[in-house]
Amino acid sequence: MGRHNAQRKREALRKKTRIRKDDLVMVIAGRDRGKTGRVLHVDRVKQRALVEGVNIVKVHTRPDPSKQIKGGIAERESPIHISNLMLVASDGKPTRVGYRVESVGGRTRRIRIAKRTGEPLETKGA
Repeated sequence: MGRHNAQRKREALRKKTRIRKDDLVMVIAGRDRGKTGRVLHVDRVKQRALVEGVNIVKVHTRPDPSKQIKGGIAERESPIHISNLMLVASDGKPTRVGYRVESVGGRTRRIRIAKRTGEPLETKGA
């Protein structure tokens, strides 16, 4: 059982996701359709992303004085499947993600581009 799960996890980590942390995305399906937000975390194994201000759920917490936690009902984001998200281009409209291979200093790099406008998308390294 454990070996099979480890194999599935390795295969899932090989999957490429076109959505990365700190991308601005728009929800295209579900109850939050039309909302935009920044990606806080991407889980490549489960194919889900945590988006700021999207898919808000109520979480009931018990008070725990030893950890300074007050009880009550709190609201927080819940992960949403990445198939329900599209990247937002600089013009504010959702776009698909493409790749362009560029040679920079003798090395080849894949640069993400917006299919709608053709402009390169900002990455963390750039």
